[in-house]
Amino acid sequence: MTTTAPATGYRAVLALPGVTPLVVLSLFARLPASAAAITLTLHVVLTLDLGYAAAGAVGAASTVGMAVGAPLLGRLVDRRGLRTALALTIVAAAGFWAVAPRLSWAVLLGAAFVGGVLSVPVYSVIRQSLAALVPAPQRRPAFALDSMAVELSYIVGPAAGSLLVVQFGSPVAMAVVGAGWVASGVALWVLDPATRAGDAADDGPAPPVRAWLDRRLVAALLVTSAAVVLIFGMELSVIAAVQGDGPAYAIAAVNAVWCLSSLTGGYLYGAARRSFPVFALVAALGLATLLVALGGPWWSYALLLVPAGLLCAPSLAASSERVSVLAPESARGVVTGLHGSAITLGAAAGTPLAGVLIDAASPAVAVLVIGLAGTALAGGAALLARGGRPAGQRPRNSSTPAAIADA
Repeated sequence: MTTTAPATGYRAVLALPGVTPLVVLSLFARLPASAAAITLTLHVVLTLDLGYAAAGAVGAASTVGMAVGAPLLGRLVDRRGLRTALALTIVAAAGFWAVAPRLSWAVLLGAAFVGGVLSVPVYSVIRQSLAALVPAPQRRPAFALDSMAVELSYIVGPAAGSLLVVQFGSPVAMAVVGAGWVASGVALWVLDPATRAGDAADDGPAPPVRAWLDRRLVAALLVTSAAVVLIFGMELSVIAAVQGDGPAYAIAAVNAVWCLSSLTGGYLYGAARRSFPVFALVAALGLATLLVALGGPWWSYALLLVPAGLLCAPSLAASSERVSVLAPESARGVVTGLHGSAITLGAAAGTPLAGVLIDAASPAVAVLVIGLAGTALAGGAALLARGGRPAGQRPRNSSTPAAIADA
C-alpha cells in the first residue's frame, strides 16, 4: 500500500473546523457502548444465574433493537435535528440503565429491545458528522481515524465492563455504564456537531427513498455486513480454539496482537495516497481469514491473525467512506443509520453462525466457512454495485462524490 508522509493527511483532516473535538470525543463516547454487551451478559449469567443462552437472548434483543432504531433515529436527525434525537435517547438511556438491574429476565428481554431502539446513536452520529465536516477527497483518513477509535474502544470497553462486574457486582457496573451512556449523549448534545455539509440546504425536502436507495448503496451495506460477519465470526472461532489449548492469558495476548494489527492497518490505510475499493478489501479480508484455520498452538493464532488484522480497520473505514459519498445530504442521517444497522446485523449473524459451526464441527471449520462466506458476499456485492442505478432513474452528474465512488 503506497503511502505519503503519514501524518500529513491526518493533520489536514484534524485541522478542519470541528473535526478534532469530534475525534477526541469519539474516543471516549464509545467506551460505554463497547462495554454494554459484556456487562449485560455477565449480569444475566452471574447475578440472575440464568446461563449464557438467556444472556444471549438479551444481547440479541438489544442488537435487533439497535438495528431497527438506527435508521429511525437517523431520520429524526434529518427532520428535527441532532439535539432532538439526543434528548430522546439520553432520557431513554438513563431510564433503561437505572431500572435494568432490578428487572426479571423476561422484563429485561423486552426492555433491552426498547433500549436498543432508543440507544444513544453515538456511532452513527460520529460517522454522519465526519461526512458533513470533511470534504469527500479527505474522508479516507477521517474514517481511518474513526475505525481506529472504534478499535481502541473495543480494547478498553469490554475489559473495563468485565472488571467492574467482577470487582463490584453487575448493579454497580450497569450504573457506571449507564452513566457513561448519558455522559456521552450529553457531550454530543453540547458539542452539537454538524450533520450536514455547510453548503447543504437545511430546510430542503428529503428526496424519496427510491432516489438514493439504489443497487450501489445496497451493495455498500451488504459488503459492510460481510466485513463484520468475518470479524465477529473469526473472533469467536479463535476464542474457542485458544481457550482449550493455551494458558489463562492466551486469549488476551492473541486479541492484543489482532487489535494492534488492525490499528496499524487503519493507520496505513488513512496515510495511503488513494482509496481502495471496499469490495476488494473485504474480499482480501475473507481470504486472509482462511489462514487462521491453519492454527495449532495458541501462539500460532496471534501470527496467523496479523494479515486479517491489517485489513479489519481499512475494510470498515472504506465502507464508511463509500456510504458517505452515496448519501444525499438531506437523507444523510437515515443512510448513516442504515450503515449502522448493517454493522449491527453483521455482528448478530457472524457470532451465532460461528458458534453453530464450532459446536457441529470445529473452530477450523468455522473459520473456513466464515472466510469463504465473507469472500463470496464481497464478490456478490461488487457485482451488484456494477449494475449501477435501477432502470428508470437518472444517473448522478459524473463530478459528484457518488460518481467518484463508482470509479
